[in-house]
Amino acid sequence: QVQLVESGGGLVQAGGSLELSCAASGRTFSNYPMGWFRQAPGKEREFVAAITWTGGSTFYADSVKGRFTISRDNAKNTMYLQMDSLKPEDTAVYFCAADPDGNYERPSDWSFWGRGTQVTVSS
Repeated sequence: QVQLVESGGGLVQAGGSLELSCAASGRTFSNYPMGWFRQAPGKEREFVAAITWTGGSTFYADSVKGRFTISRDNAKNTMYLQMDSLKPEDTAVYFCAADPDGNYERPSDWSFWGRGTQVTVSS
């Protein structure tokens, strides 16, 4: 099992920045690719970004490319999501996930999930 806990959410004005963190415990964190997803009210959970276990490759949804940066520190068992130039449409609960089996962009392919952290962007 891997336990994941997100933090860093909050309220920010459009154009502002936030950094989310995902702290992992349990099985060896560095063994797994990790990812971020988000879910807005009334919408399905959607892929935001993913990172390989070494951190050598990253993947982004088109909607956040150039504005968000995913990273990880395996020594600290922590993954990050730096979010810049935030827009009201980025408002959602953000979840971290670990251990995908197949398609990174498909929520059902990920084995472990955190409980989420709320990000609200005001216009």
